[in-house]
Amino acid sequence: MNNYELMVIFTPVLSDEEFKNAQKKFTALVTENGGEVVAENPWGLKSLAYPIQKKTTGLYYVMEFTAPSDFNEKLKIQLLRDESVLRHMVTRLDKYAVEYNYKKRSGIPTGTEKVQEA
Repeated sequence: MNNYELMVIFTPVLSDEEFKNAQKKFTALVTENGGEVVAENPWGLKSLAYPIQKKTTGLYYVMEFTAPSDFNEKLKIQLLRDESVLRHMVTRLDKYAVEYNYKKRSGIPTGTEKVQEA
């Protein structure tokens, strides 16, 4: 089982309900194939750096999960089939990234915070 992070940019024309259903669809896909969702973080509507399909904004969604390595191809096929997905990126996390993400979620200082001036 490897650790992965999935970032998906959905089309901005989705309603809140459709956006939540799309999130549930990909979390269910992970769990059905023997994986486990570690964390989910829907960022919501953000501006894009450049237009994609004549759209300047997108609904961002980030999910951290563990899954077998052969699952990535199944996930890629589902992401490419879904018309509401503008872009996606799956990143394999090493042990340091997993530890950093855990600390960040738990509120433990990671050492990368900015110092507050008095």
